Amino acid sequence: MLEKISELSSEAKKAIENASSLEALYEVKVRFLGKSGSFSQILKEMGKLDPEQRKTVGKHANEVRDSLESDYGAKENALKTIELNKKLEGERIDVTLPGVEKTLGSIHPITKVTQEICGIFSKIGFSVRTGPHIEKDFYNFDALNMPADHSARDLQDTFYVKDGVKRNPGEVSPWVLRTHTSPVQIRTMMTEKPPLRIISPGGVYRSDSDMSHSPHFHQVEGLLIDRNVSMADLKGVLGYFAREFFGSEIKVRLRPSYFPFVEPGAEVDASCPLCKGKGCGMCKGSGWIELAGCGMVHPQVFKAVGLEYPQWNGFAFGMGVERVGVVKYGVQHLGLFYENDLRFLEQFPL
Repeated sequence: MLEKISELSSEAKKAIENASSLEALYEVKVRFLGKSGSFSQILKEMGKLDPEQRKTVGKHANEVRDSLESDYGAKENALKTIELNKKLEGERIDVTLPGVEKTLGSIHPITKVTQEICGIFSKIGFSVRTGPHIEKDFYNFDALNMPADHSARDLQDTFYVKDGVKRNPGEVSPWVLRTHTSPVQIRTMMTEKPPLRIISPGGVYRSDSDMSHSPHFHQVEGLLIDRNVSMADLKGVLGYFAREFFGSEIKVRLRPSYFPFVEPGAEVDASCPLCKGKGCGMCKGSGWIELAGCGMVHPQVFKAVGLEYPQWNGFAFGMGVERVGVVKYGVQHLGLFYENDLRFLEQFPL
């Protein structure tokens, strides 16, 4: 049996040495060292030997197996090195070639404009507040001096949300998709002590969709509550914003207007940044662009939130993010903000 083991050892070593690939080397291992291999078959016959012979044969067999496994490992490493060198030779890389240009993402123009607006107001002490998109009608309408019969509360203008509560026929749900970010101002006045100086950016929803409107759009509204605040302060803040956002030559004017939550109220116009007030298609030849709505906070709003008036007074304003983005960048169609057309979005790099 010792002679058989020695013969198999010589044969196996020769086969290992002559293996020219990893596949051929593995076949050698299976043939000699596998569970059904020649070496294993000989070892099964050791049971027929007497104890003294079994001890001698077993020792020799273990030495031979260790030697073969060592040879196998060395040969395997050598063949792997050869194959790796062949692969590297066939996949040689010219490091002098220019790299492949990767397309970078960019900030969406709505986000870009919102961040710029917030950054401008933060320079004069305004901080950002946010709130839920699904609002109670108290925060969205009642506290803003909009009675139950106000036209803005009609089903054709507002998206109402079912709350699971059974109601009388014709009675609408008290939960709505917020129609403006003014509810954030109401929540802030009810939870924080004045003086206050905040802006509230975010998405809003109205049942309106055409070339110049979208059922989901974005606003930035501002609120300042303090003592002895006037319309002059309001005009000064909005003038500062317009010059920072559009350019130092921009002028601002206020036109009387009505909003239920302010008194007096006004529309804010800025001189057209595209034509510099000379008249163009963007400003419809007038030289002015409608920018925002604003006014002094209505006494009824102070009453609703529990603040003493006139000890405290203040102003509020609101503007559409898409609206000011259209003006600043000369966008011809509002829908471009929502169509995800890369040809449009790539014009607003990081």
